[in-house]
Amino acid sequence: MKHKDHYNDQYILDLSEKLTQAIPDFPATIFSNELIGNLEDKELFARFDFIVDALEKNLSENYSENIQAFCKILGPELEQSTGMFSFGWWLWPIGRYVERHGNENWQVSLDFLKELTKRFTGEYAIRPLLKEHPQEVMDELIRWSQEDNVHVRRLACEGVRTRLPWSEKIFVALEEFDRYAIILTNLKDDPEKFVQKSVGNNLNDLYKDAPEKADYLISEWQKTPSSKAQEWIVKHGRRNQKKSEA
Repeated sequence: MKHKDHYNDQYILDLSEKLTQAIPDFPATIFSNELIGNLEDKELFARFDFIVDALEKNLSENYSENIQAFCKILGPELEQSTGMFSFGWWLWPIGRYVERHGNENWQVSLDFLKELTKRFTGEYAIRPLLKEHPQEVMDELIRWSQEDNVHVRRLACEGVRTRLPWSEKIFVALEEFDRYAIILTNLKDDPEKFVQKSVGNNLNDLYKDAPEKADYLISEWQKTPSSKAQEWIVKHGRRNQKKSEA
């Protein structure tokens, strides 16, 4: 089954039911009727946007209230690093709504994304917040990079990538490099491969946009004893450098 096929008529009925549990006066029938039968001809992100359009029409105009409602339907946290797309996939349109409206109250959004990422991912929704409030959000991500929860640590890293797939480029990592360096340095010895991949991918992106900064960051790490995690991260980050030098 393709990703897009998960977001079908049954999904809309299930989402309507969840929203009604959190918002007793949610117009579930109107919401469902607007979407059912109108998703099949659309690709993945077009389906998300169509769903978000309907959410906008049928939710309160109070963004913070809507976020409180979303908090009620998130469900249990993932118990391990895997399972994001196996169990949390249904939350993607919720993240898309935050991606579109998050700067209406960026602090509320940031708190919500910390919870969302424990079930799915907030890597797309956090990027508009980074663009509008780079220093404040990066300071929070520095704190997240030291959290016990693997998904929160991973989001602290993944969201700041300059070239995140399926997302427009952002260059907060270059503009706030000192903060960015702290995040990656906090995670350079992370025991979880899930996080290591994100740090390595960050370095790989950085080599494409500012290779001198990537070299500098790694050289700073090499001033202290290394670890197997760090060695893997650096190798993963430099994987395309070897190809270009060949």
